[in-house]
Amino acid sequence: MPTSASSAAAGRAASPAASPAGPRRIEAVVHASFAVLLVAAGVRYVMRHSPEENVPVLALSMTASALYAVLALVPAGAGARRAVGVAVLAAWSALVVLAPSFAWCSLPLFFLFRAVFSSAVPAAAADGRAGHGFSGGRAVRAATAVLALATAVGLFKLSGYTDLAMLLGPLAAGVLLTLVSERIEEDARQQARLEQTLSGTRAELAESQRRAGAAEERTRVSREIHDTVTQGLASSLLLLEAAQRSGGGPGREEVRDAAALLRESIADTRALVHDLAAPGLDASPLPEALLRAAARYVEEPRLHVSGVPREVPAEVRHALLRVVASAAANVRRHAGPAEVTLSVAFLPDAVTVDVHDSGRGFDPAAVAEPSASGGYGLRAMRQRIEQLGGAFSVESAPGEGTIVAAEVPTGGHDGDTADGGGARAGGDPTASGGGPAS
Repeated sequence: MPTSASSAAAGRAASPAASPAGPRRIEAVVHASFAVLLVAAGVRYVMRHSPEENVPVLALSMTASALYAVLALVPAGAGARRAVGVAVLAAWSALVVLAPSFAWCSLPLFFLFRAVFSSAVPAAAADGRAGHGFSGGRAVRAATAVLALATAVGLFKLSGYTDLAMLLGPLAAGVLLTLVSERIEEDARQQARLEQTLSGTRAELAESQRRAGAAEERTRVSREIHDTVTQGLASSLLLLEAAQRSGGGPGREEVRDAAALLRESIADTRALVHDLAAPGLDASPLPEALLRAAARYVEEPRLHVSGVPREVPAEVRHALLRVVASAAANVRRHAGPAEVTLSVAFLPDAVTVDVHDSGRGFDPAAVAEPSASGGYGLRAMRQRIEQLGGAFSVESAPGEGTIVAAEVPTGGHDGDTADGGGARAGGDPTASGGGPAS
């Protein structure tokens, strides 16, 4: 979001101020170089000139050095810093013209003046977007031009006004150093802008991931509610409507079944409130748990097992239980009187579950889109299986029953291929059955 991006960008922009160790080291090197060259130039001049000539030069050099020390102590960004920088430039230019021995000090002064005259520039001008009067790059270039010109005049004077290399050399060096420094500074500003943009992009990406996670969680909760409370209440409603139509004594069994389903729905709701715990996730074998899940909604489902039953990951078990329960609930609501057969196959690296009913069937291509009145079941089942890397399919036709099939990978467990038998709900899962299997 923009707010997050702005905050991150502000944090990135503030980081250089929070870690000034790099610039301070550069300033220390500049000051040390200036001190060494100043002493060397002063000794050279004193040794080569008479005391009468030394007095004005040493006085001017001490004045320029004092101004340099004041400039070094003035904090960056202070209004007086540029004014002191102009005074140092003027004093040192006069000194170099008068005593060319001090020309070597121009090199550290070049870097010092770039820092001084650019530190007082507004941020917009520093980025090259705006500038008023004599600020920005023009102030730095002007200071560099004055320094280079004074050095060139001093050295040309030292050669007796005969060596053009002494005149042109400092000017060419000033131009070259200016171009290289501006290129480096522009690259640094561009990198800072890119880092700021990247920081904002990261913040936006984190926010979009958070929104995607919230949307995924809402989808997951909606599937849980649909596969537990909604299915249970819908089946209870069918039982109560059947009891209402039958009237008298025969309806008592439907009412009793409806009450049992309502109690299970209440339990499921409480489980959702407590971390969306899955009903039926106990230590029983997977085929028995799947059979019980189907038996909640249809009478006497049959079970057919192939392969050797084994433990599967909790998320796989949970998804298969939900798919079977939802498919059985759909049978009760839509298929009419039907026999239901549950086929479970343990493959070496996967588990497959087929729910087959002999009901009235339907055209899968004509299924309506989910709405407030229902239609979420098949979509929720497909999402559960595909999120685990599995495959989900529905085969049906009017008058020919329906097969809901799911296959989920389990991570490469070995299993035999011996066929198990079938069983009715509540009976022995190993007893032989006779229902069809897909």
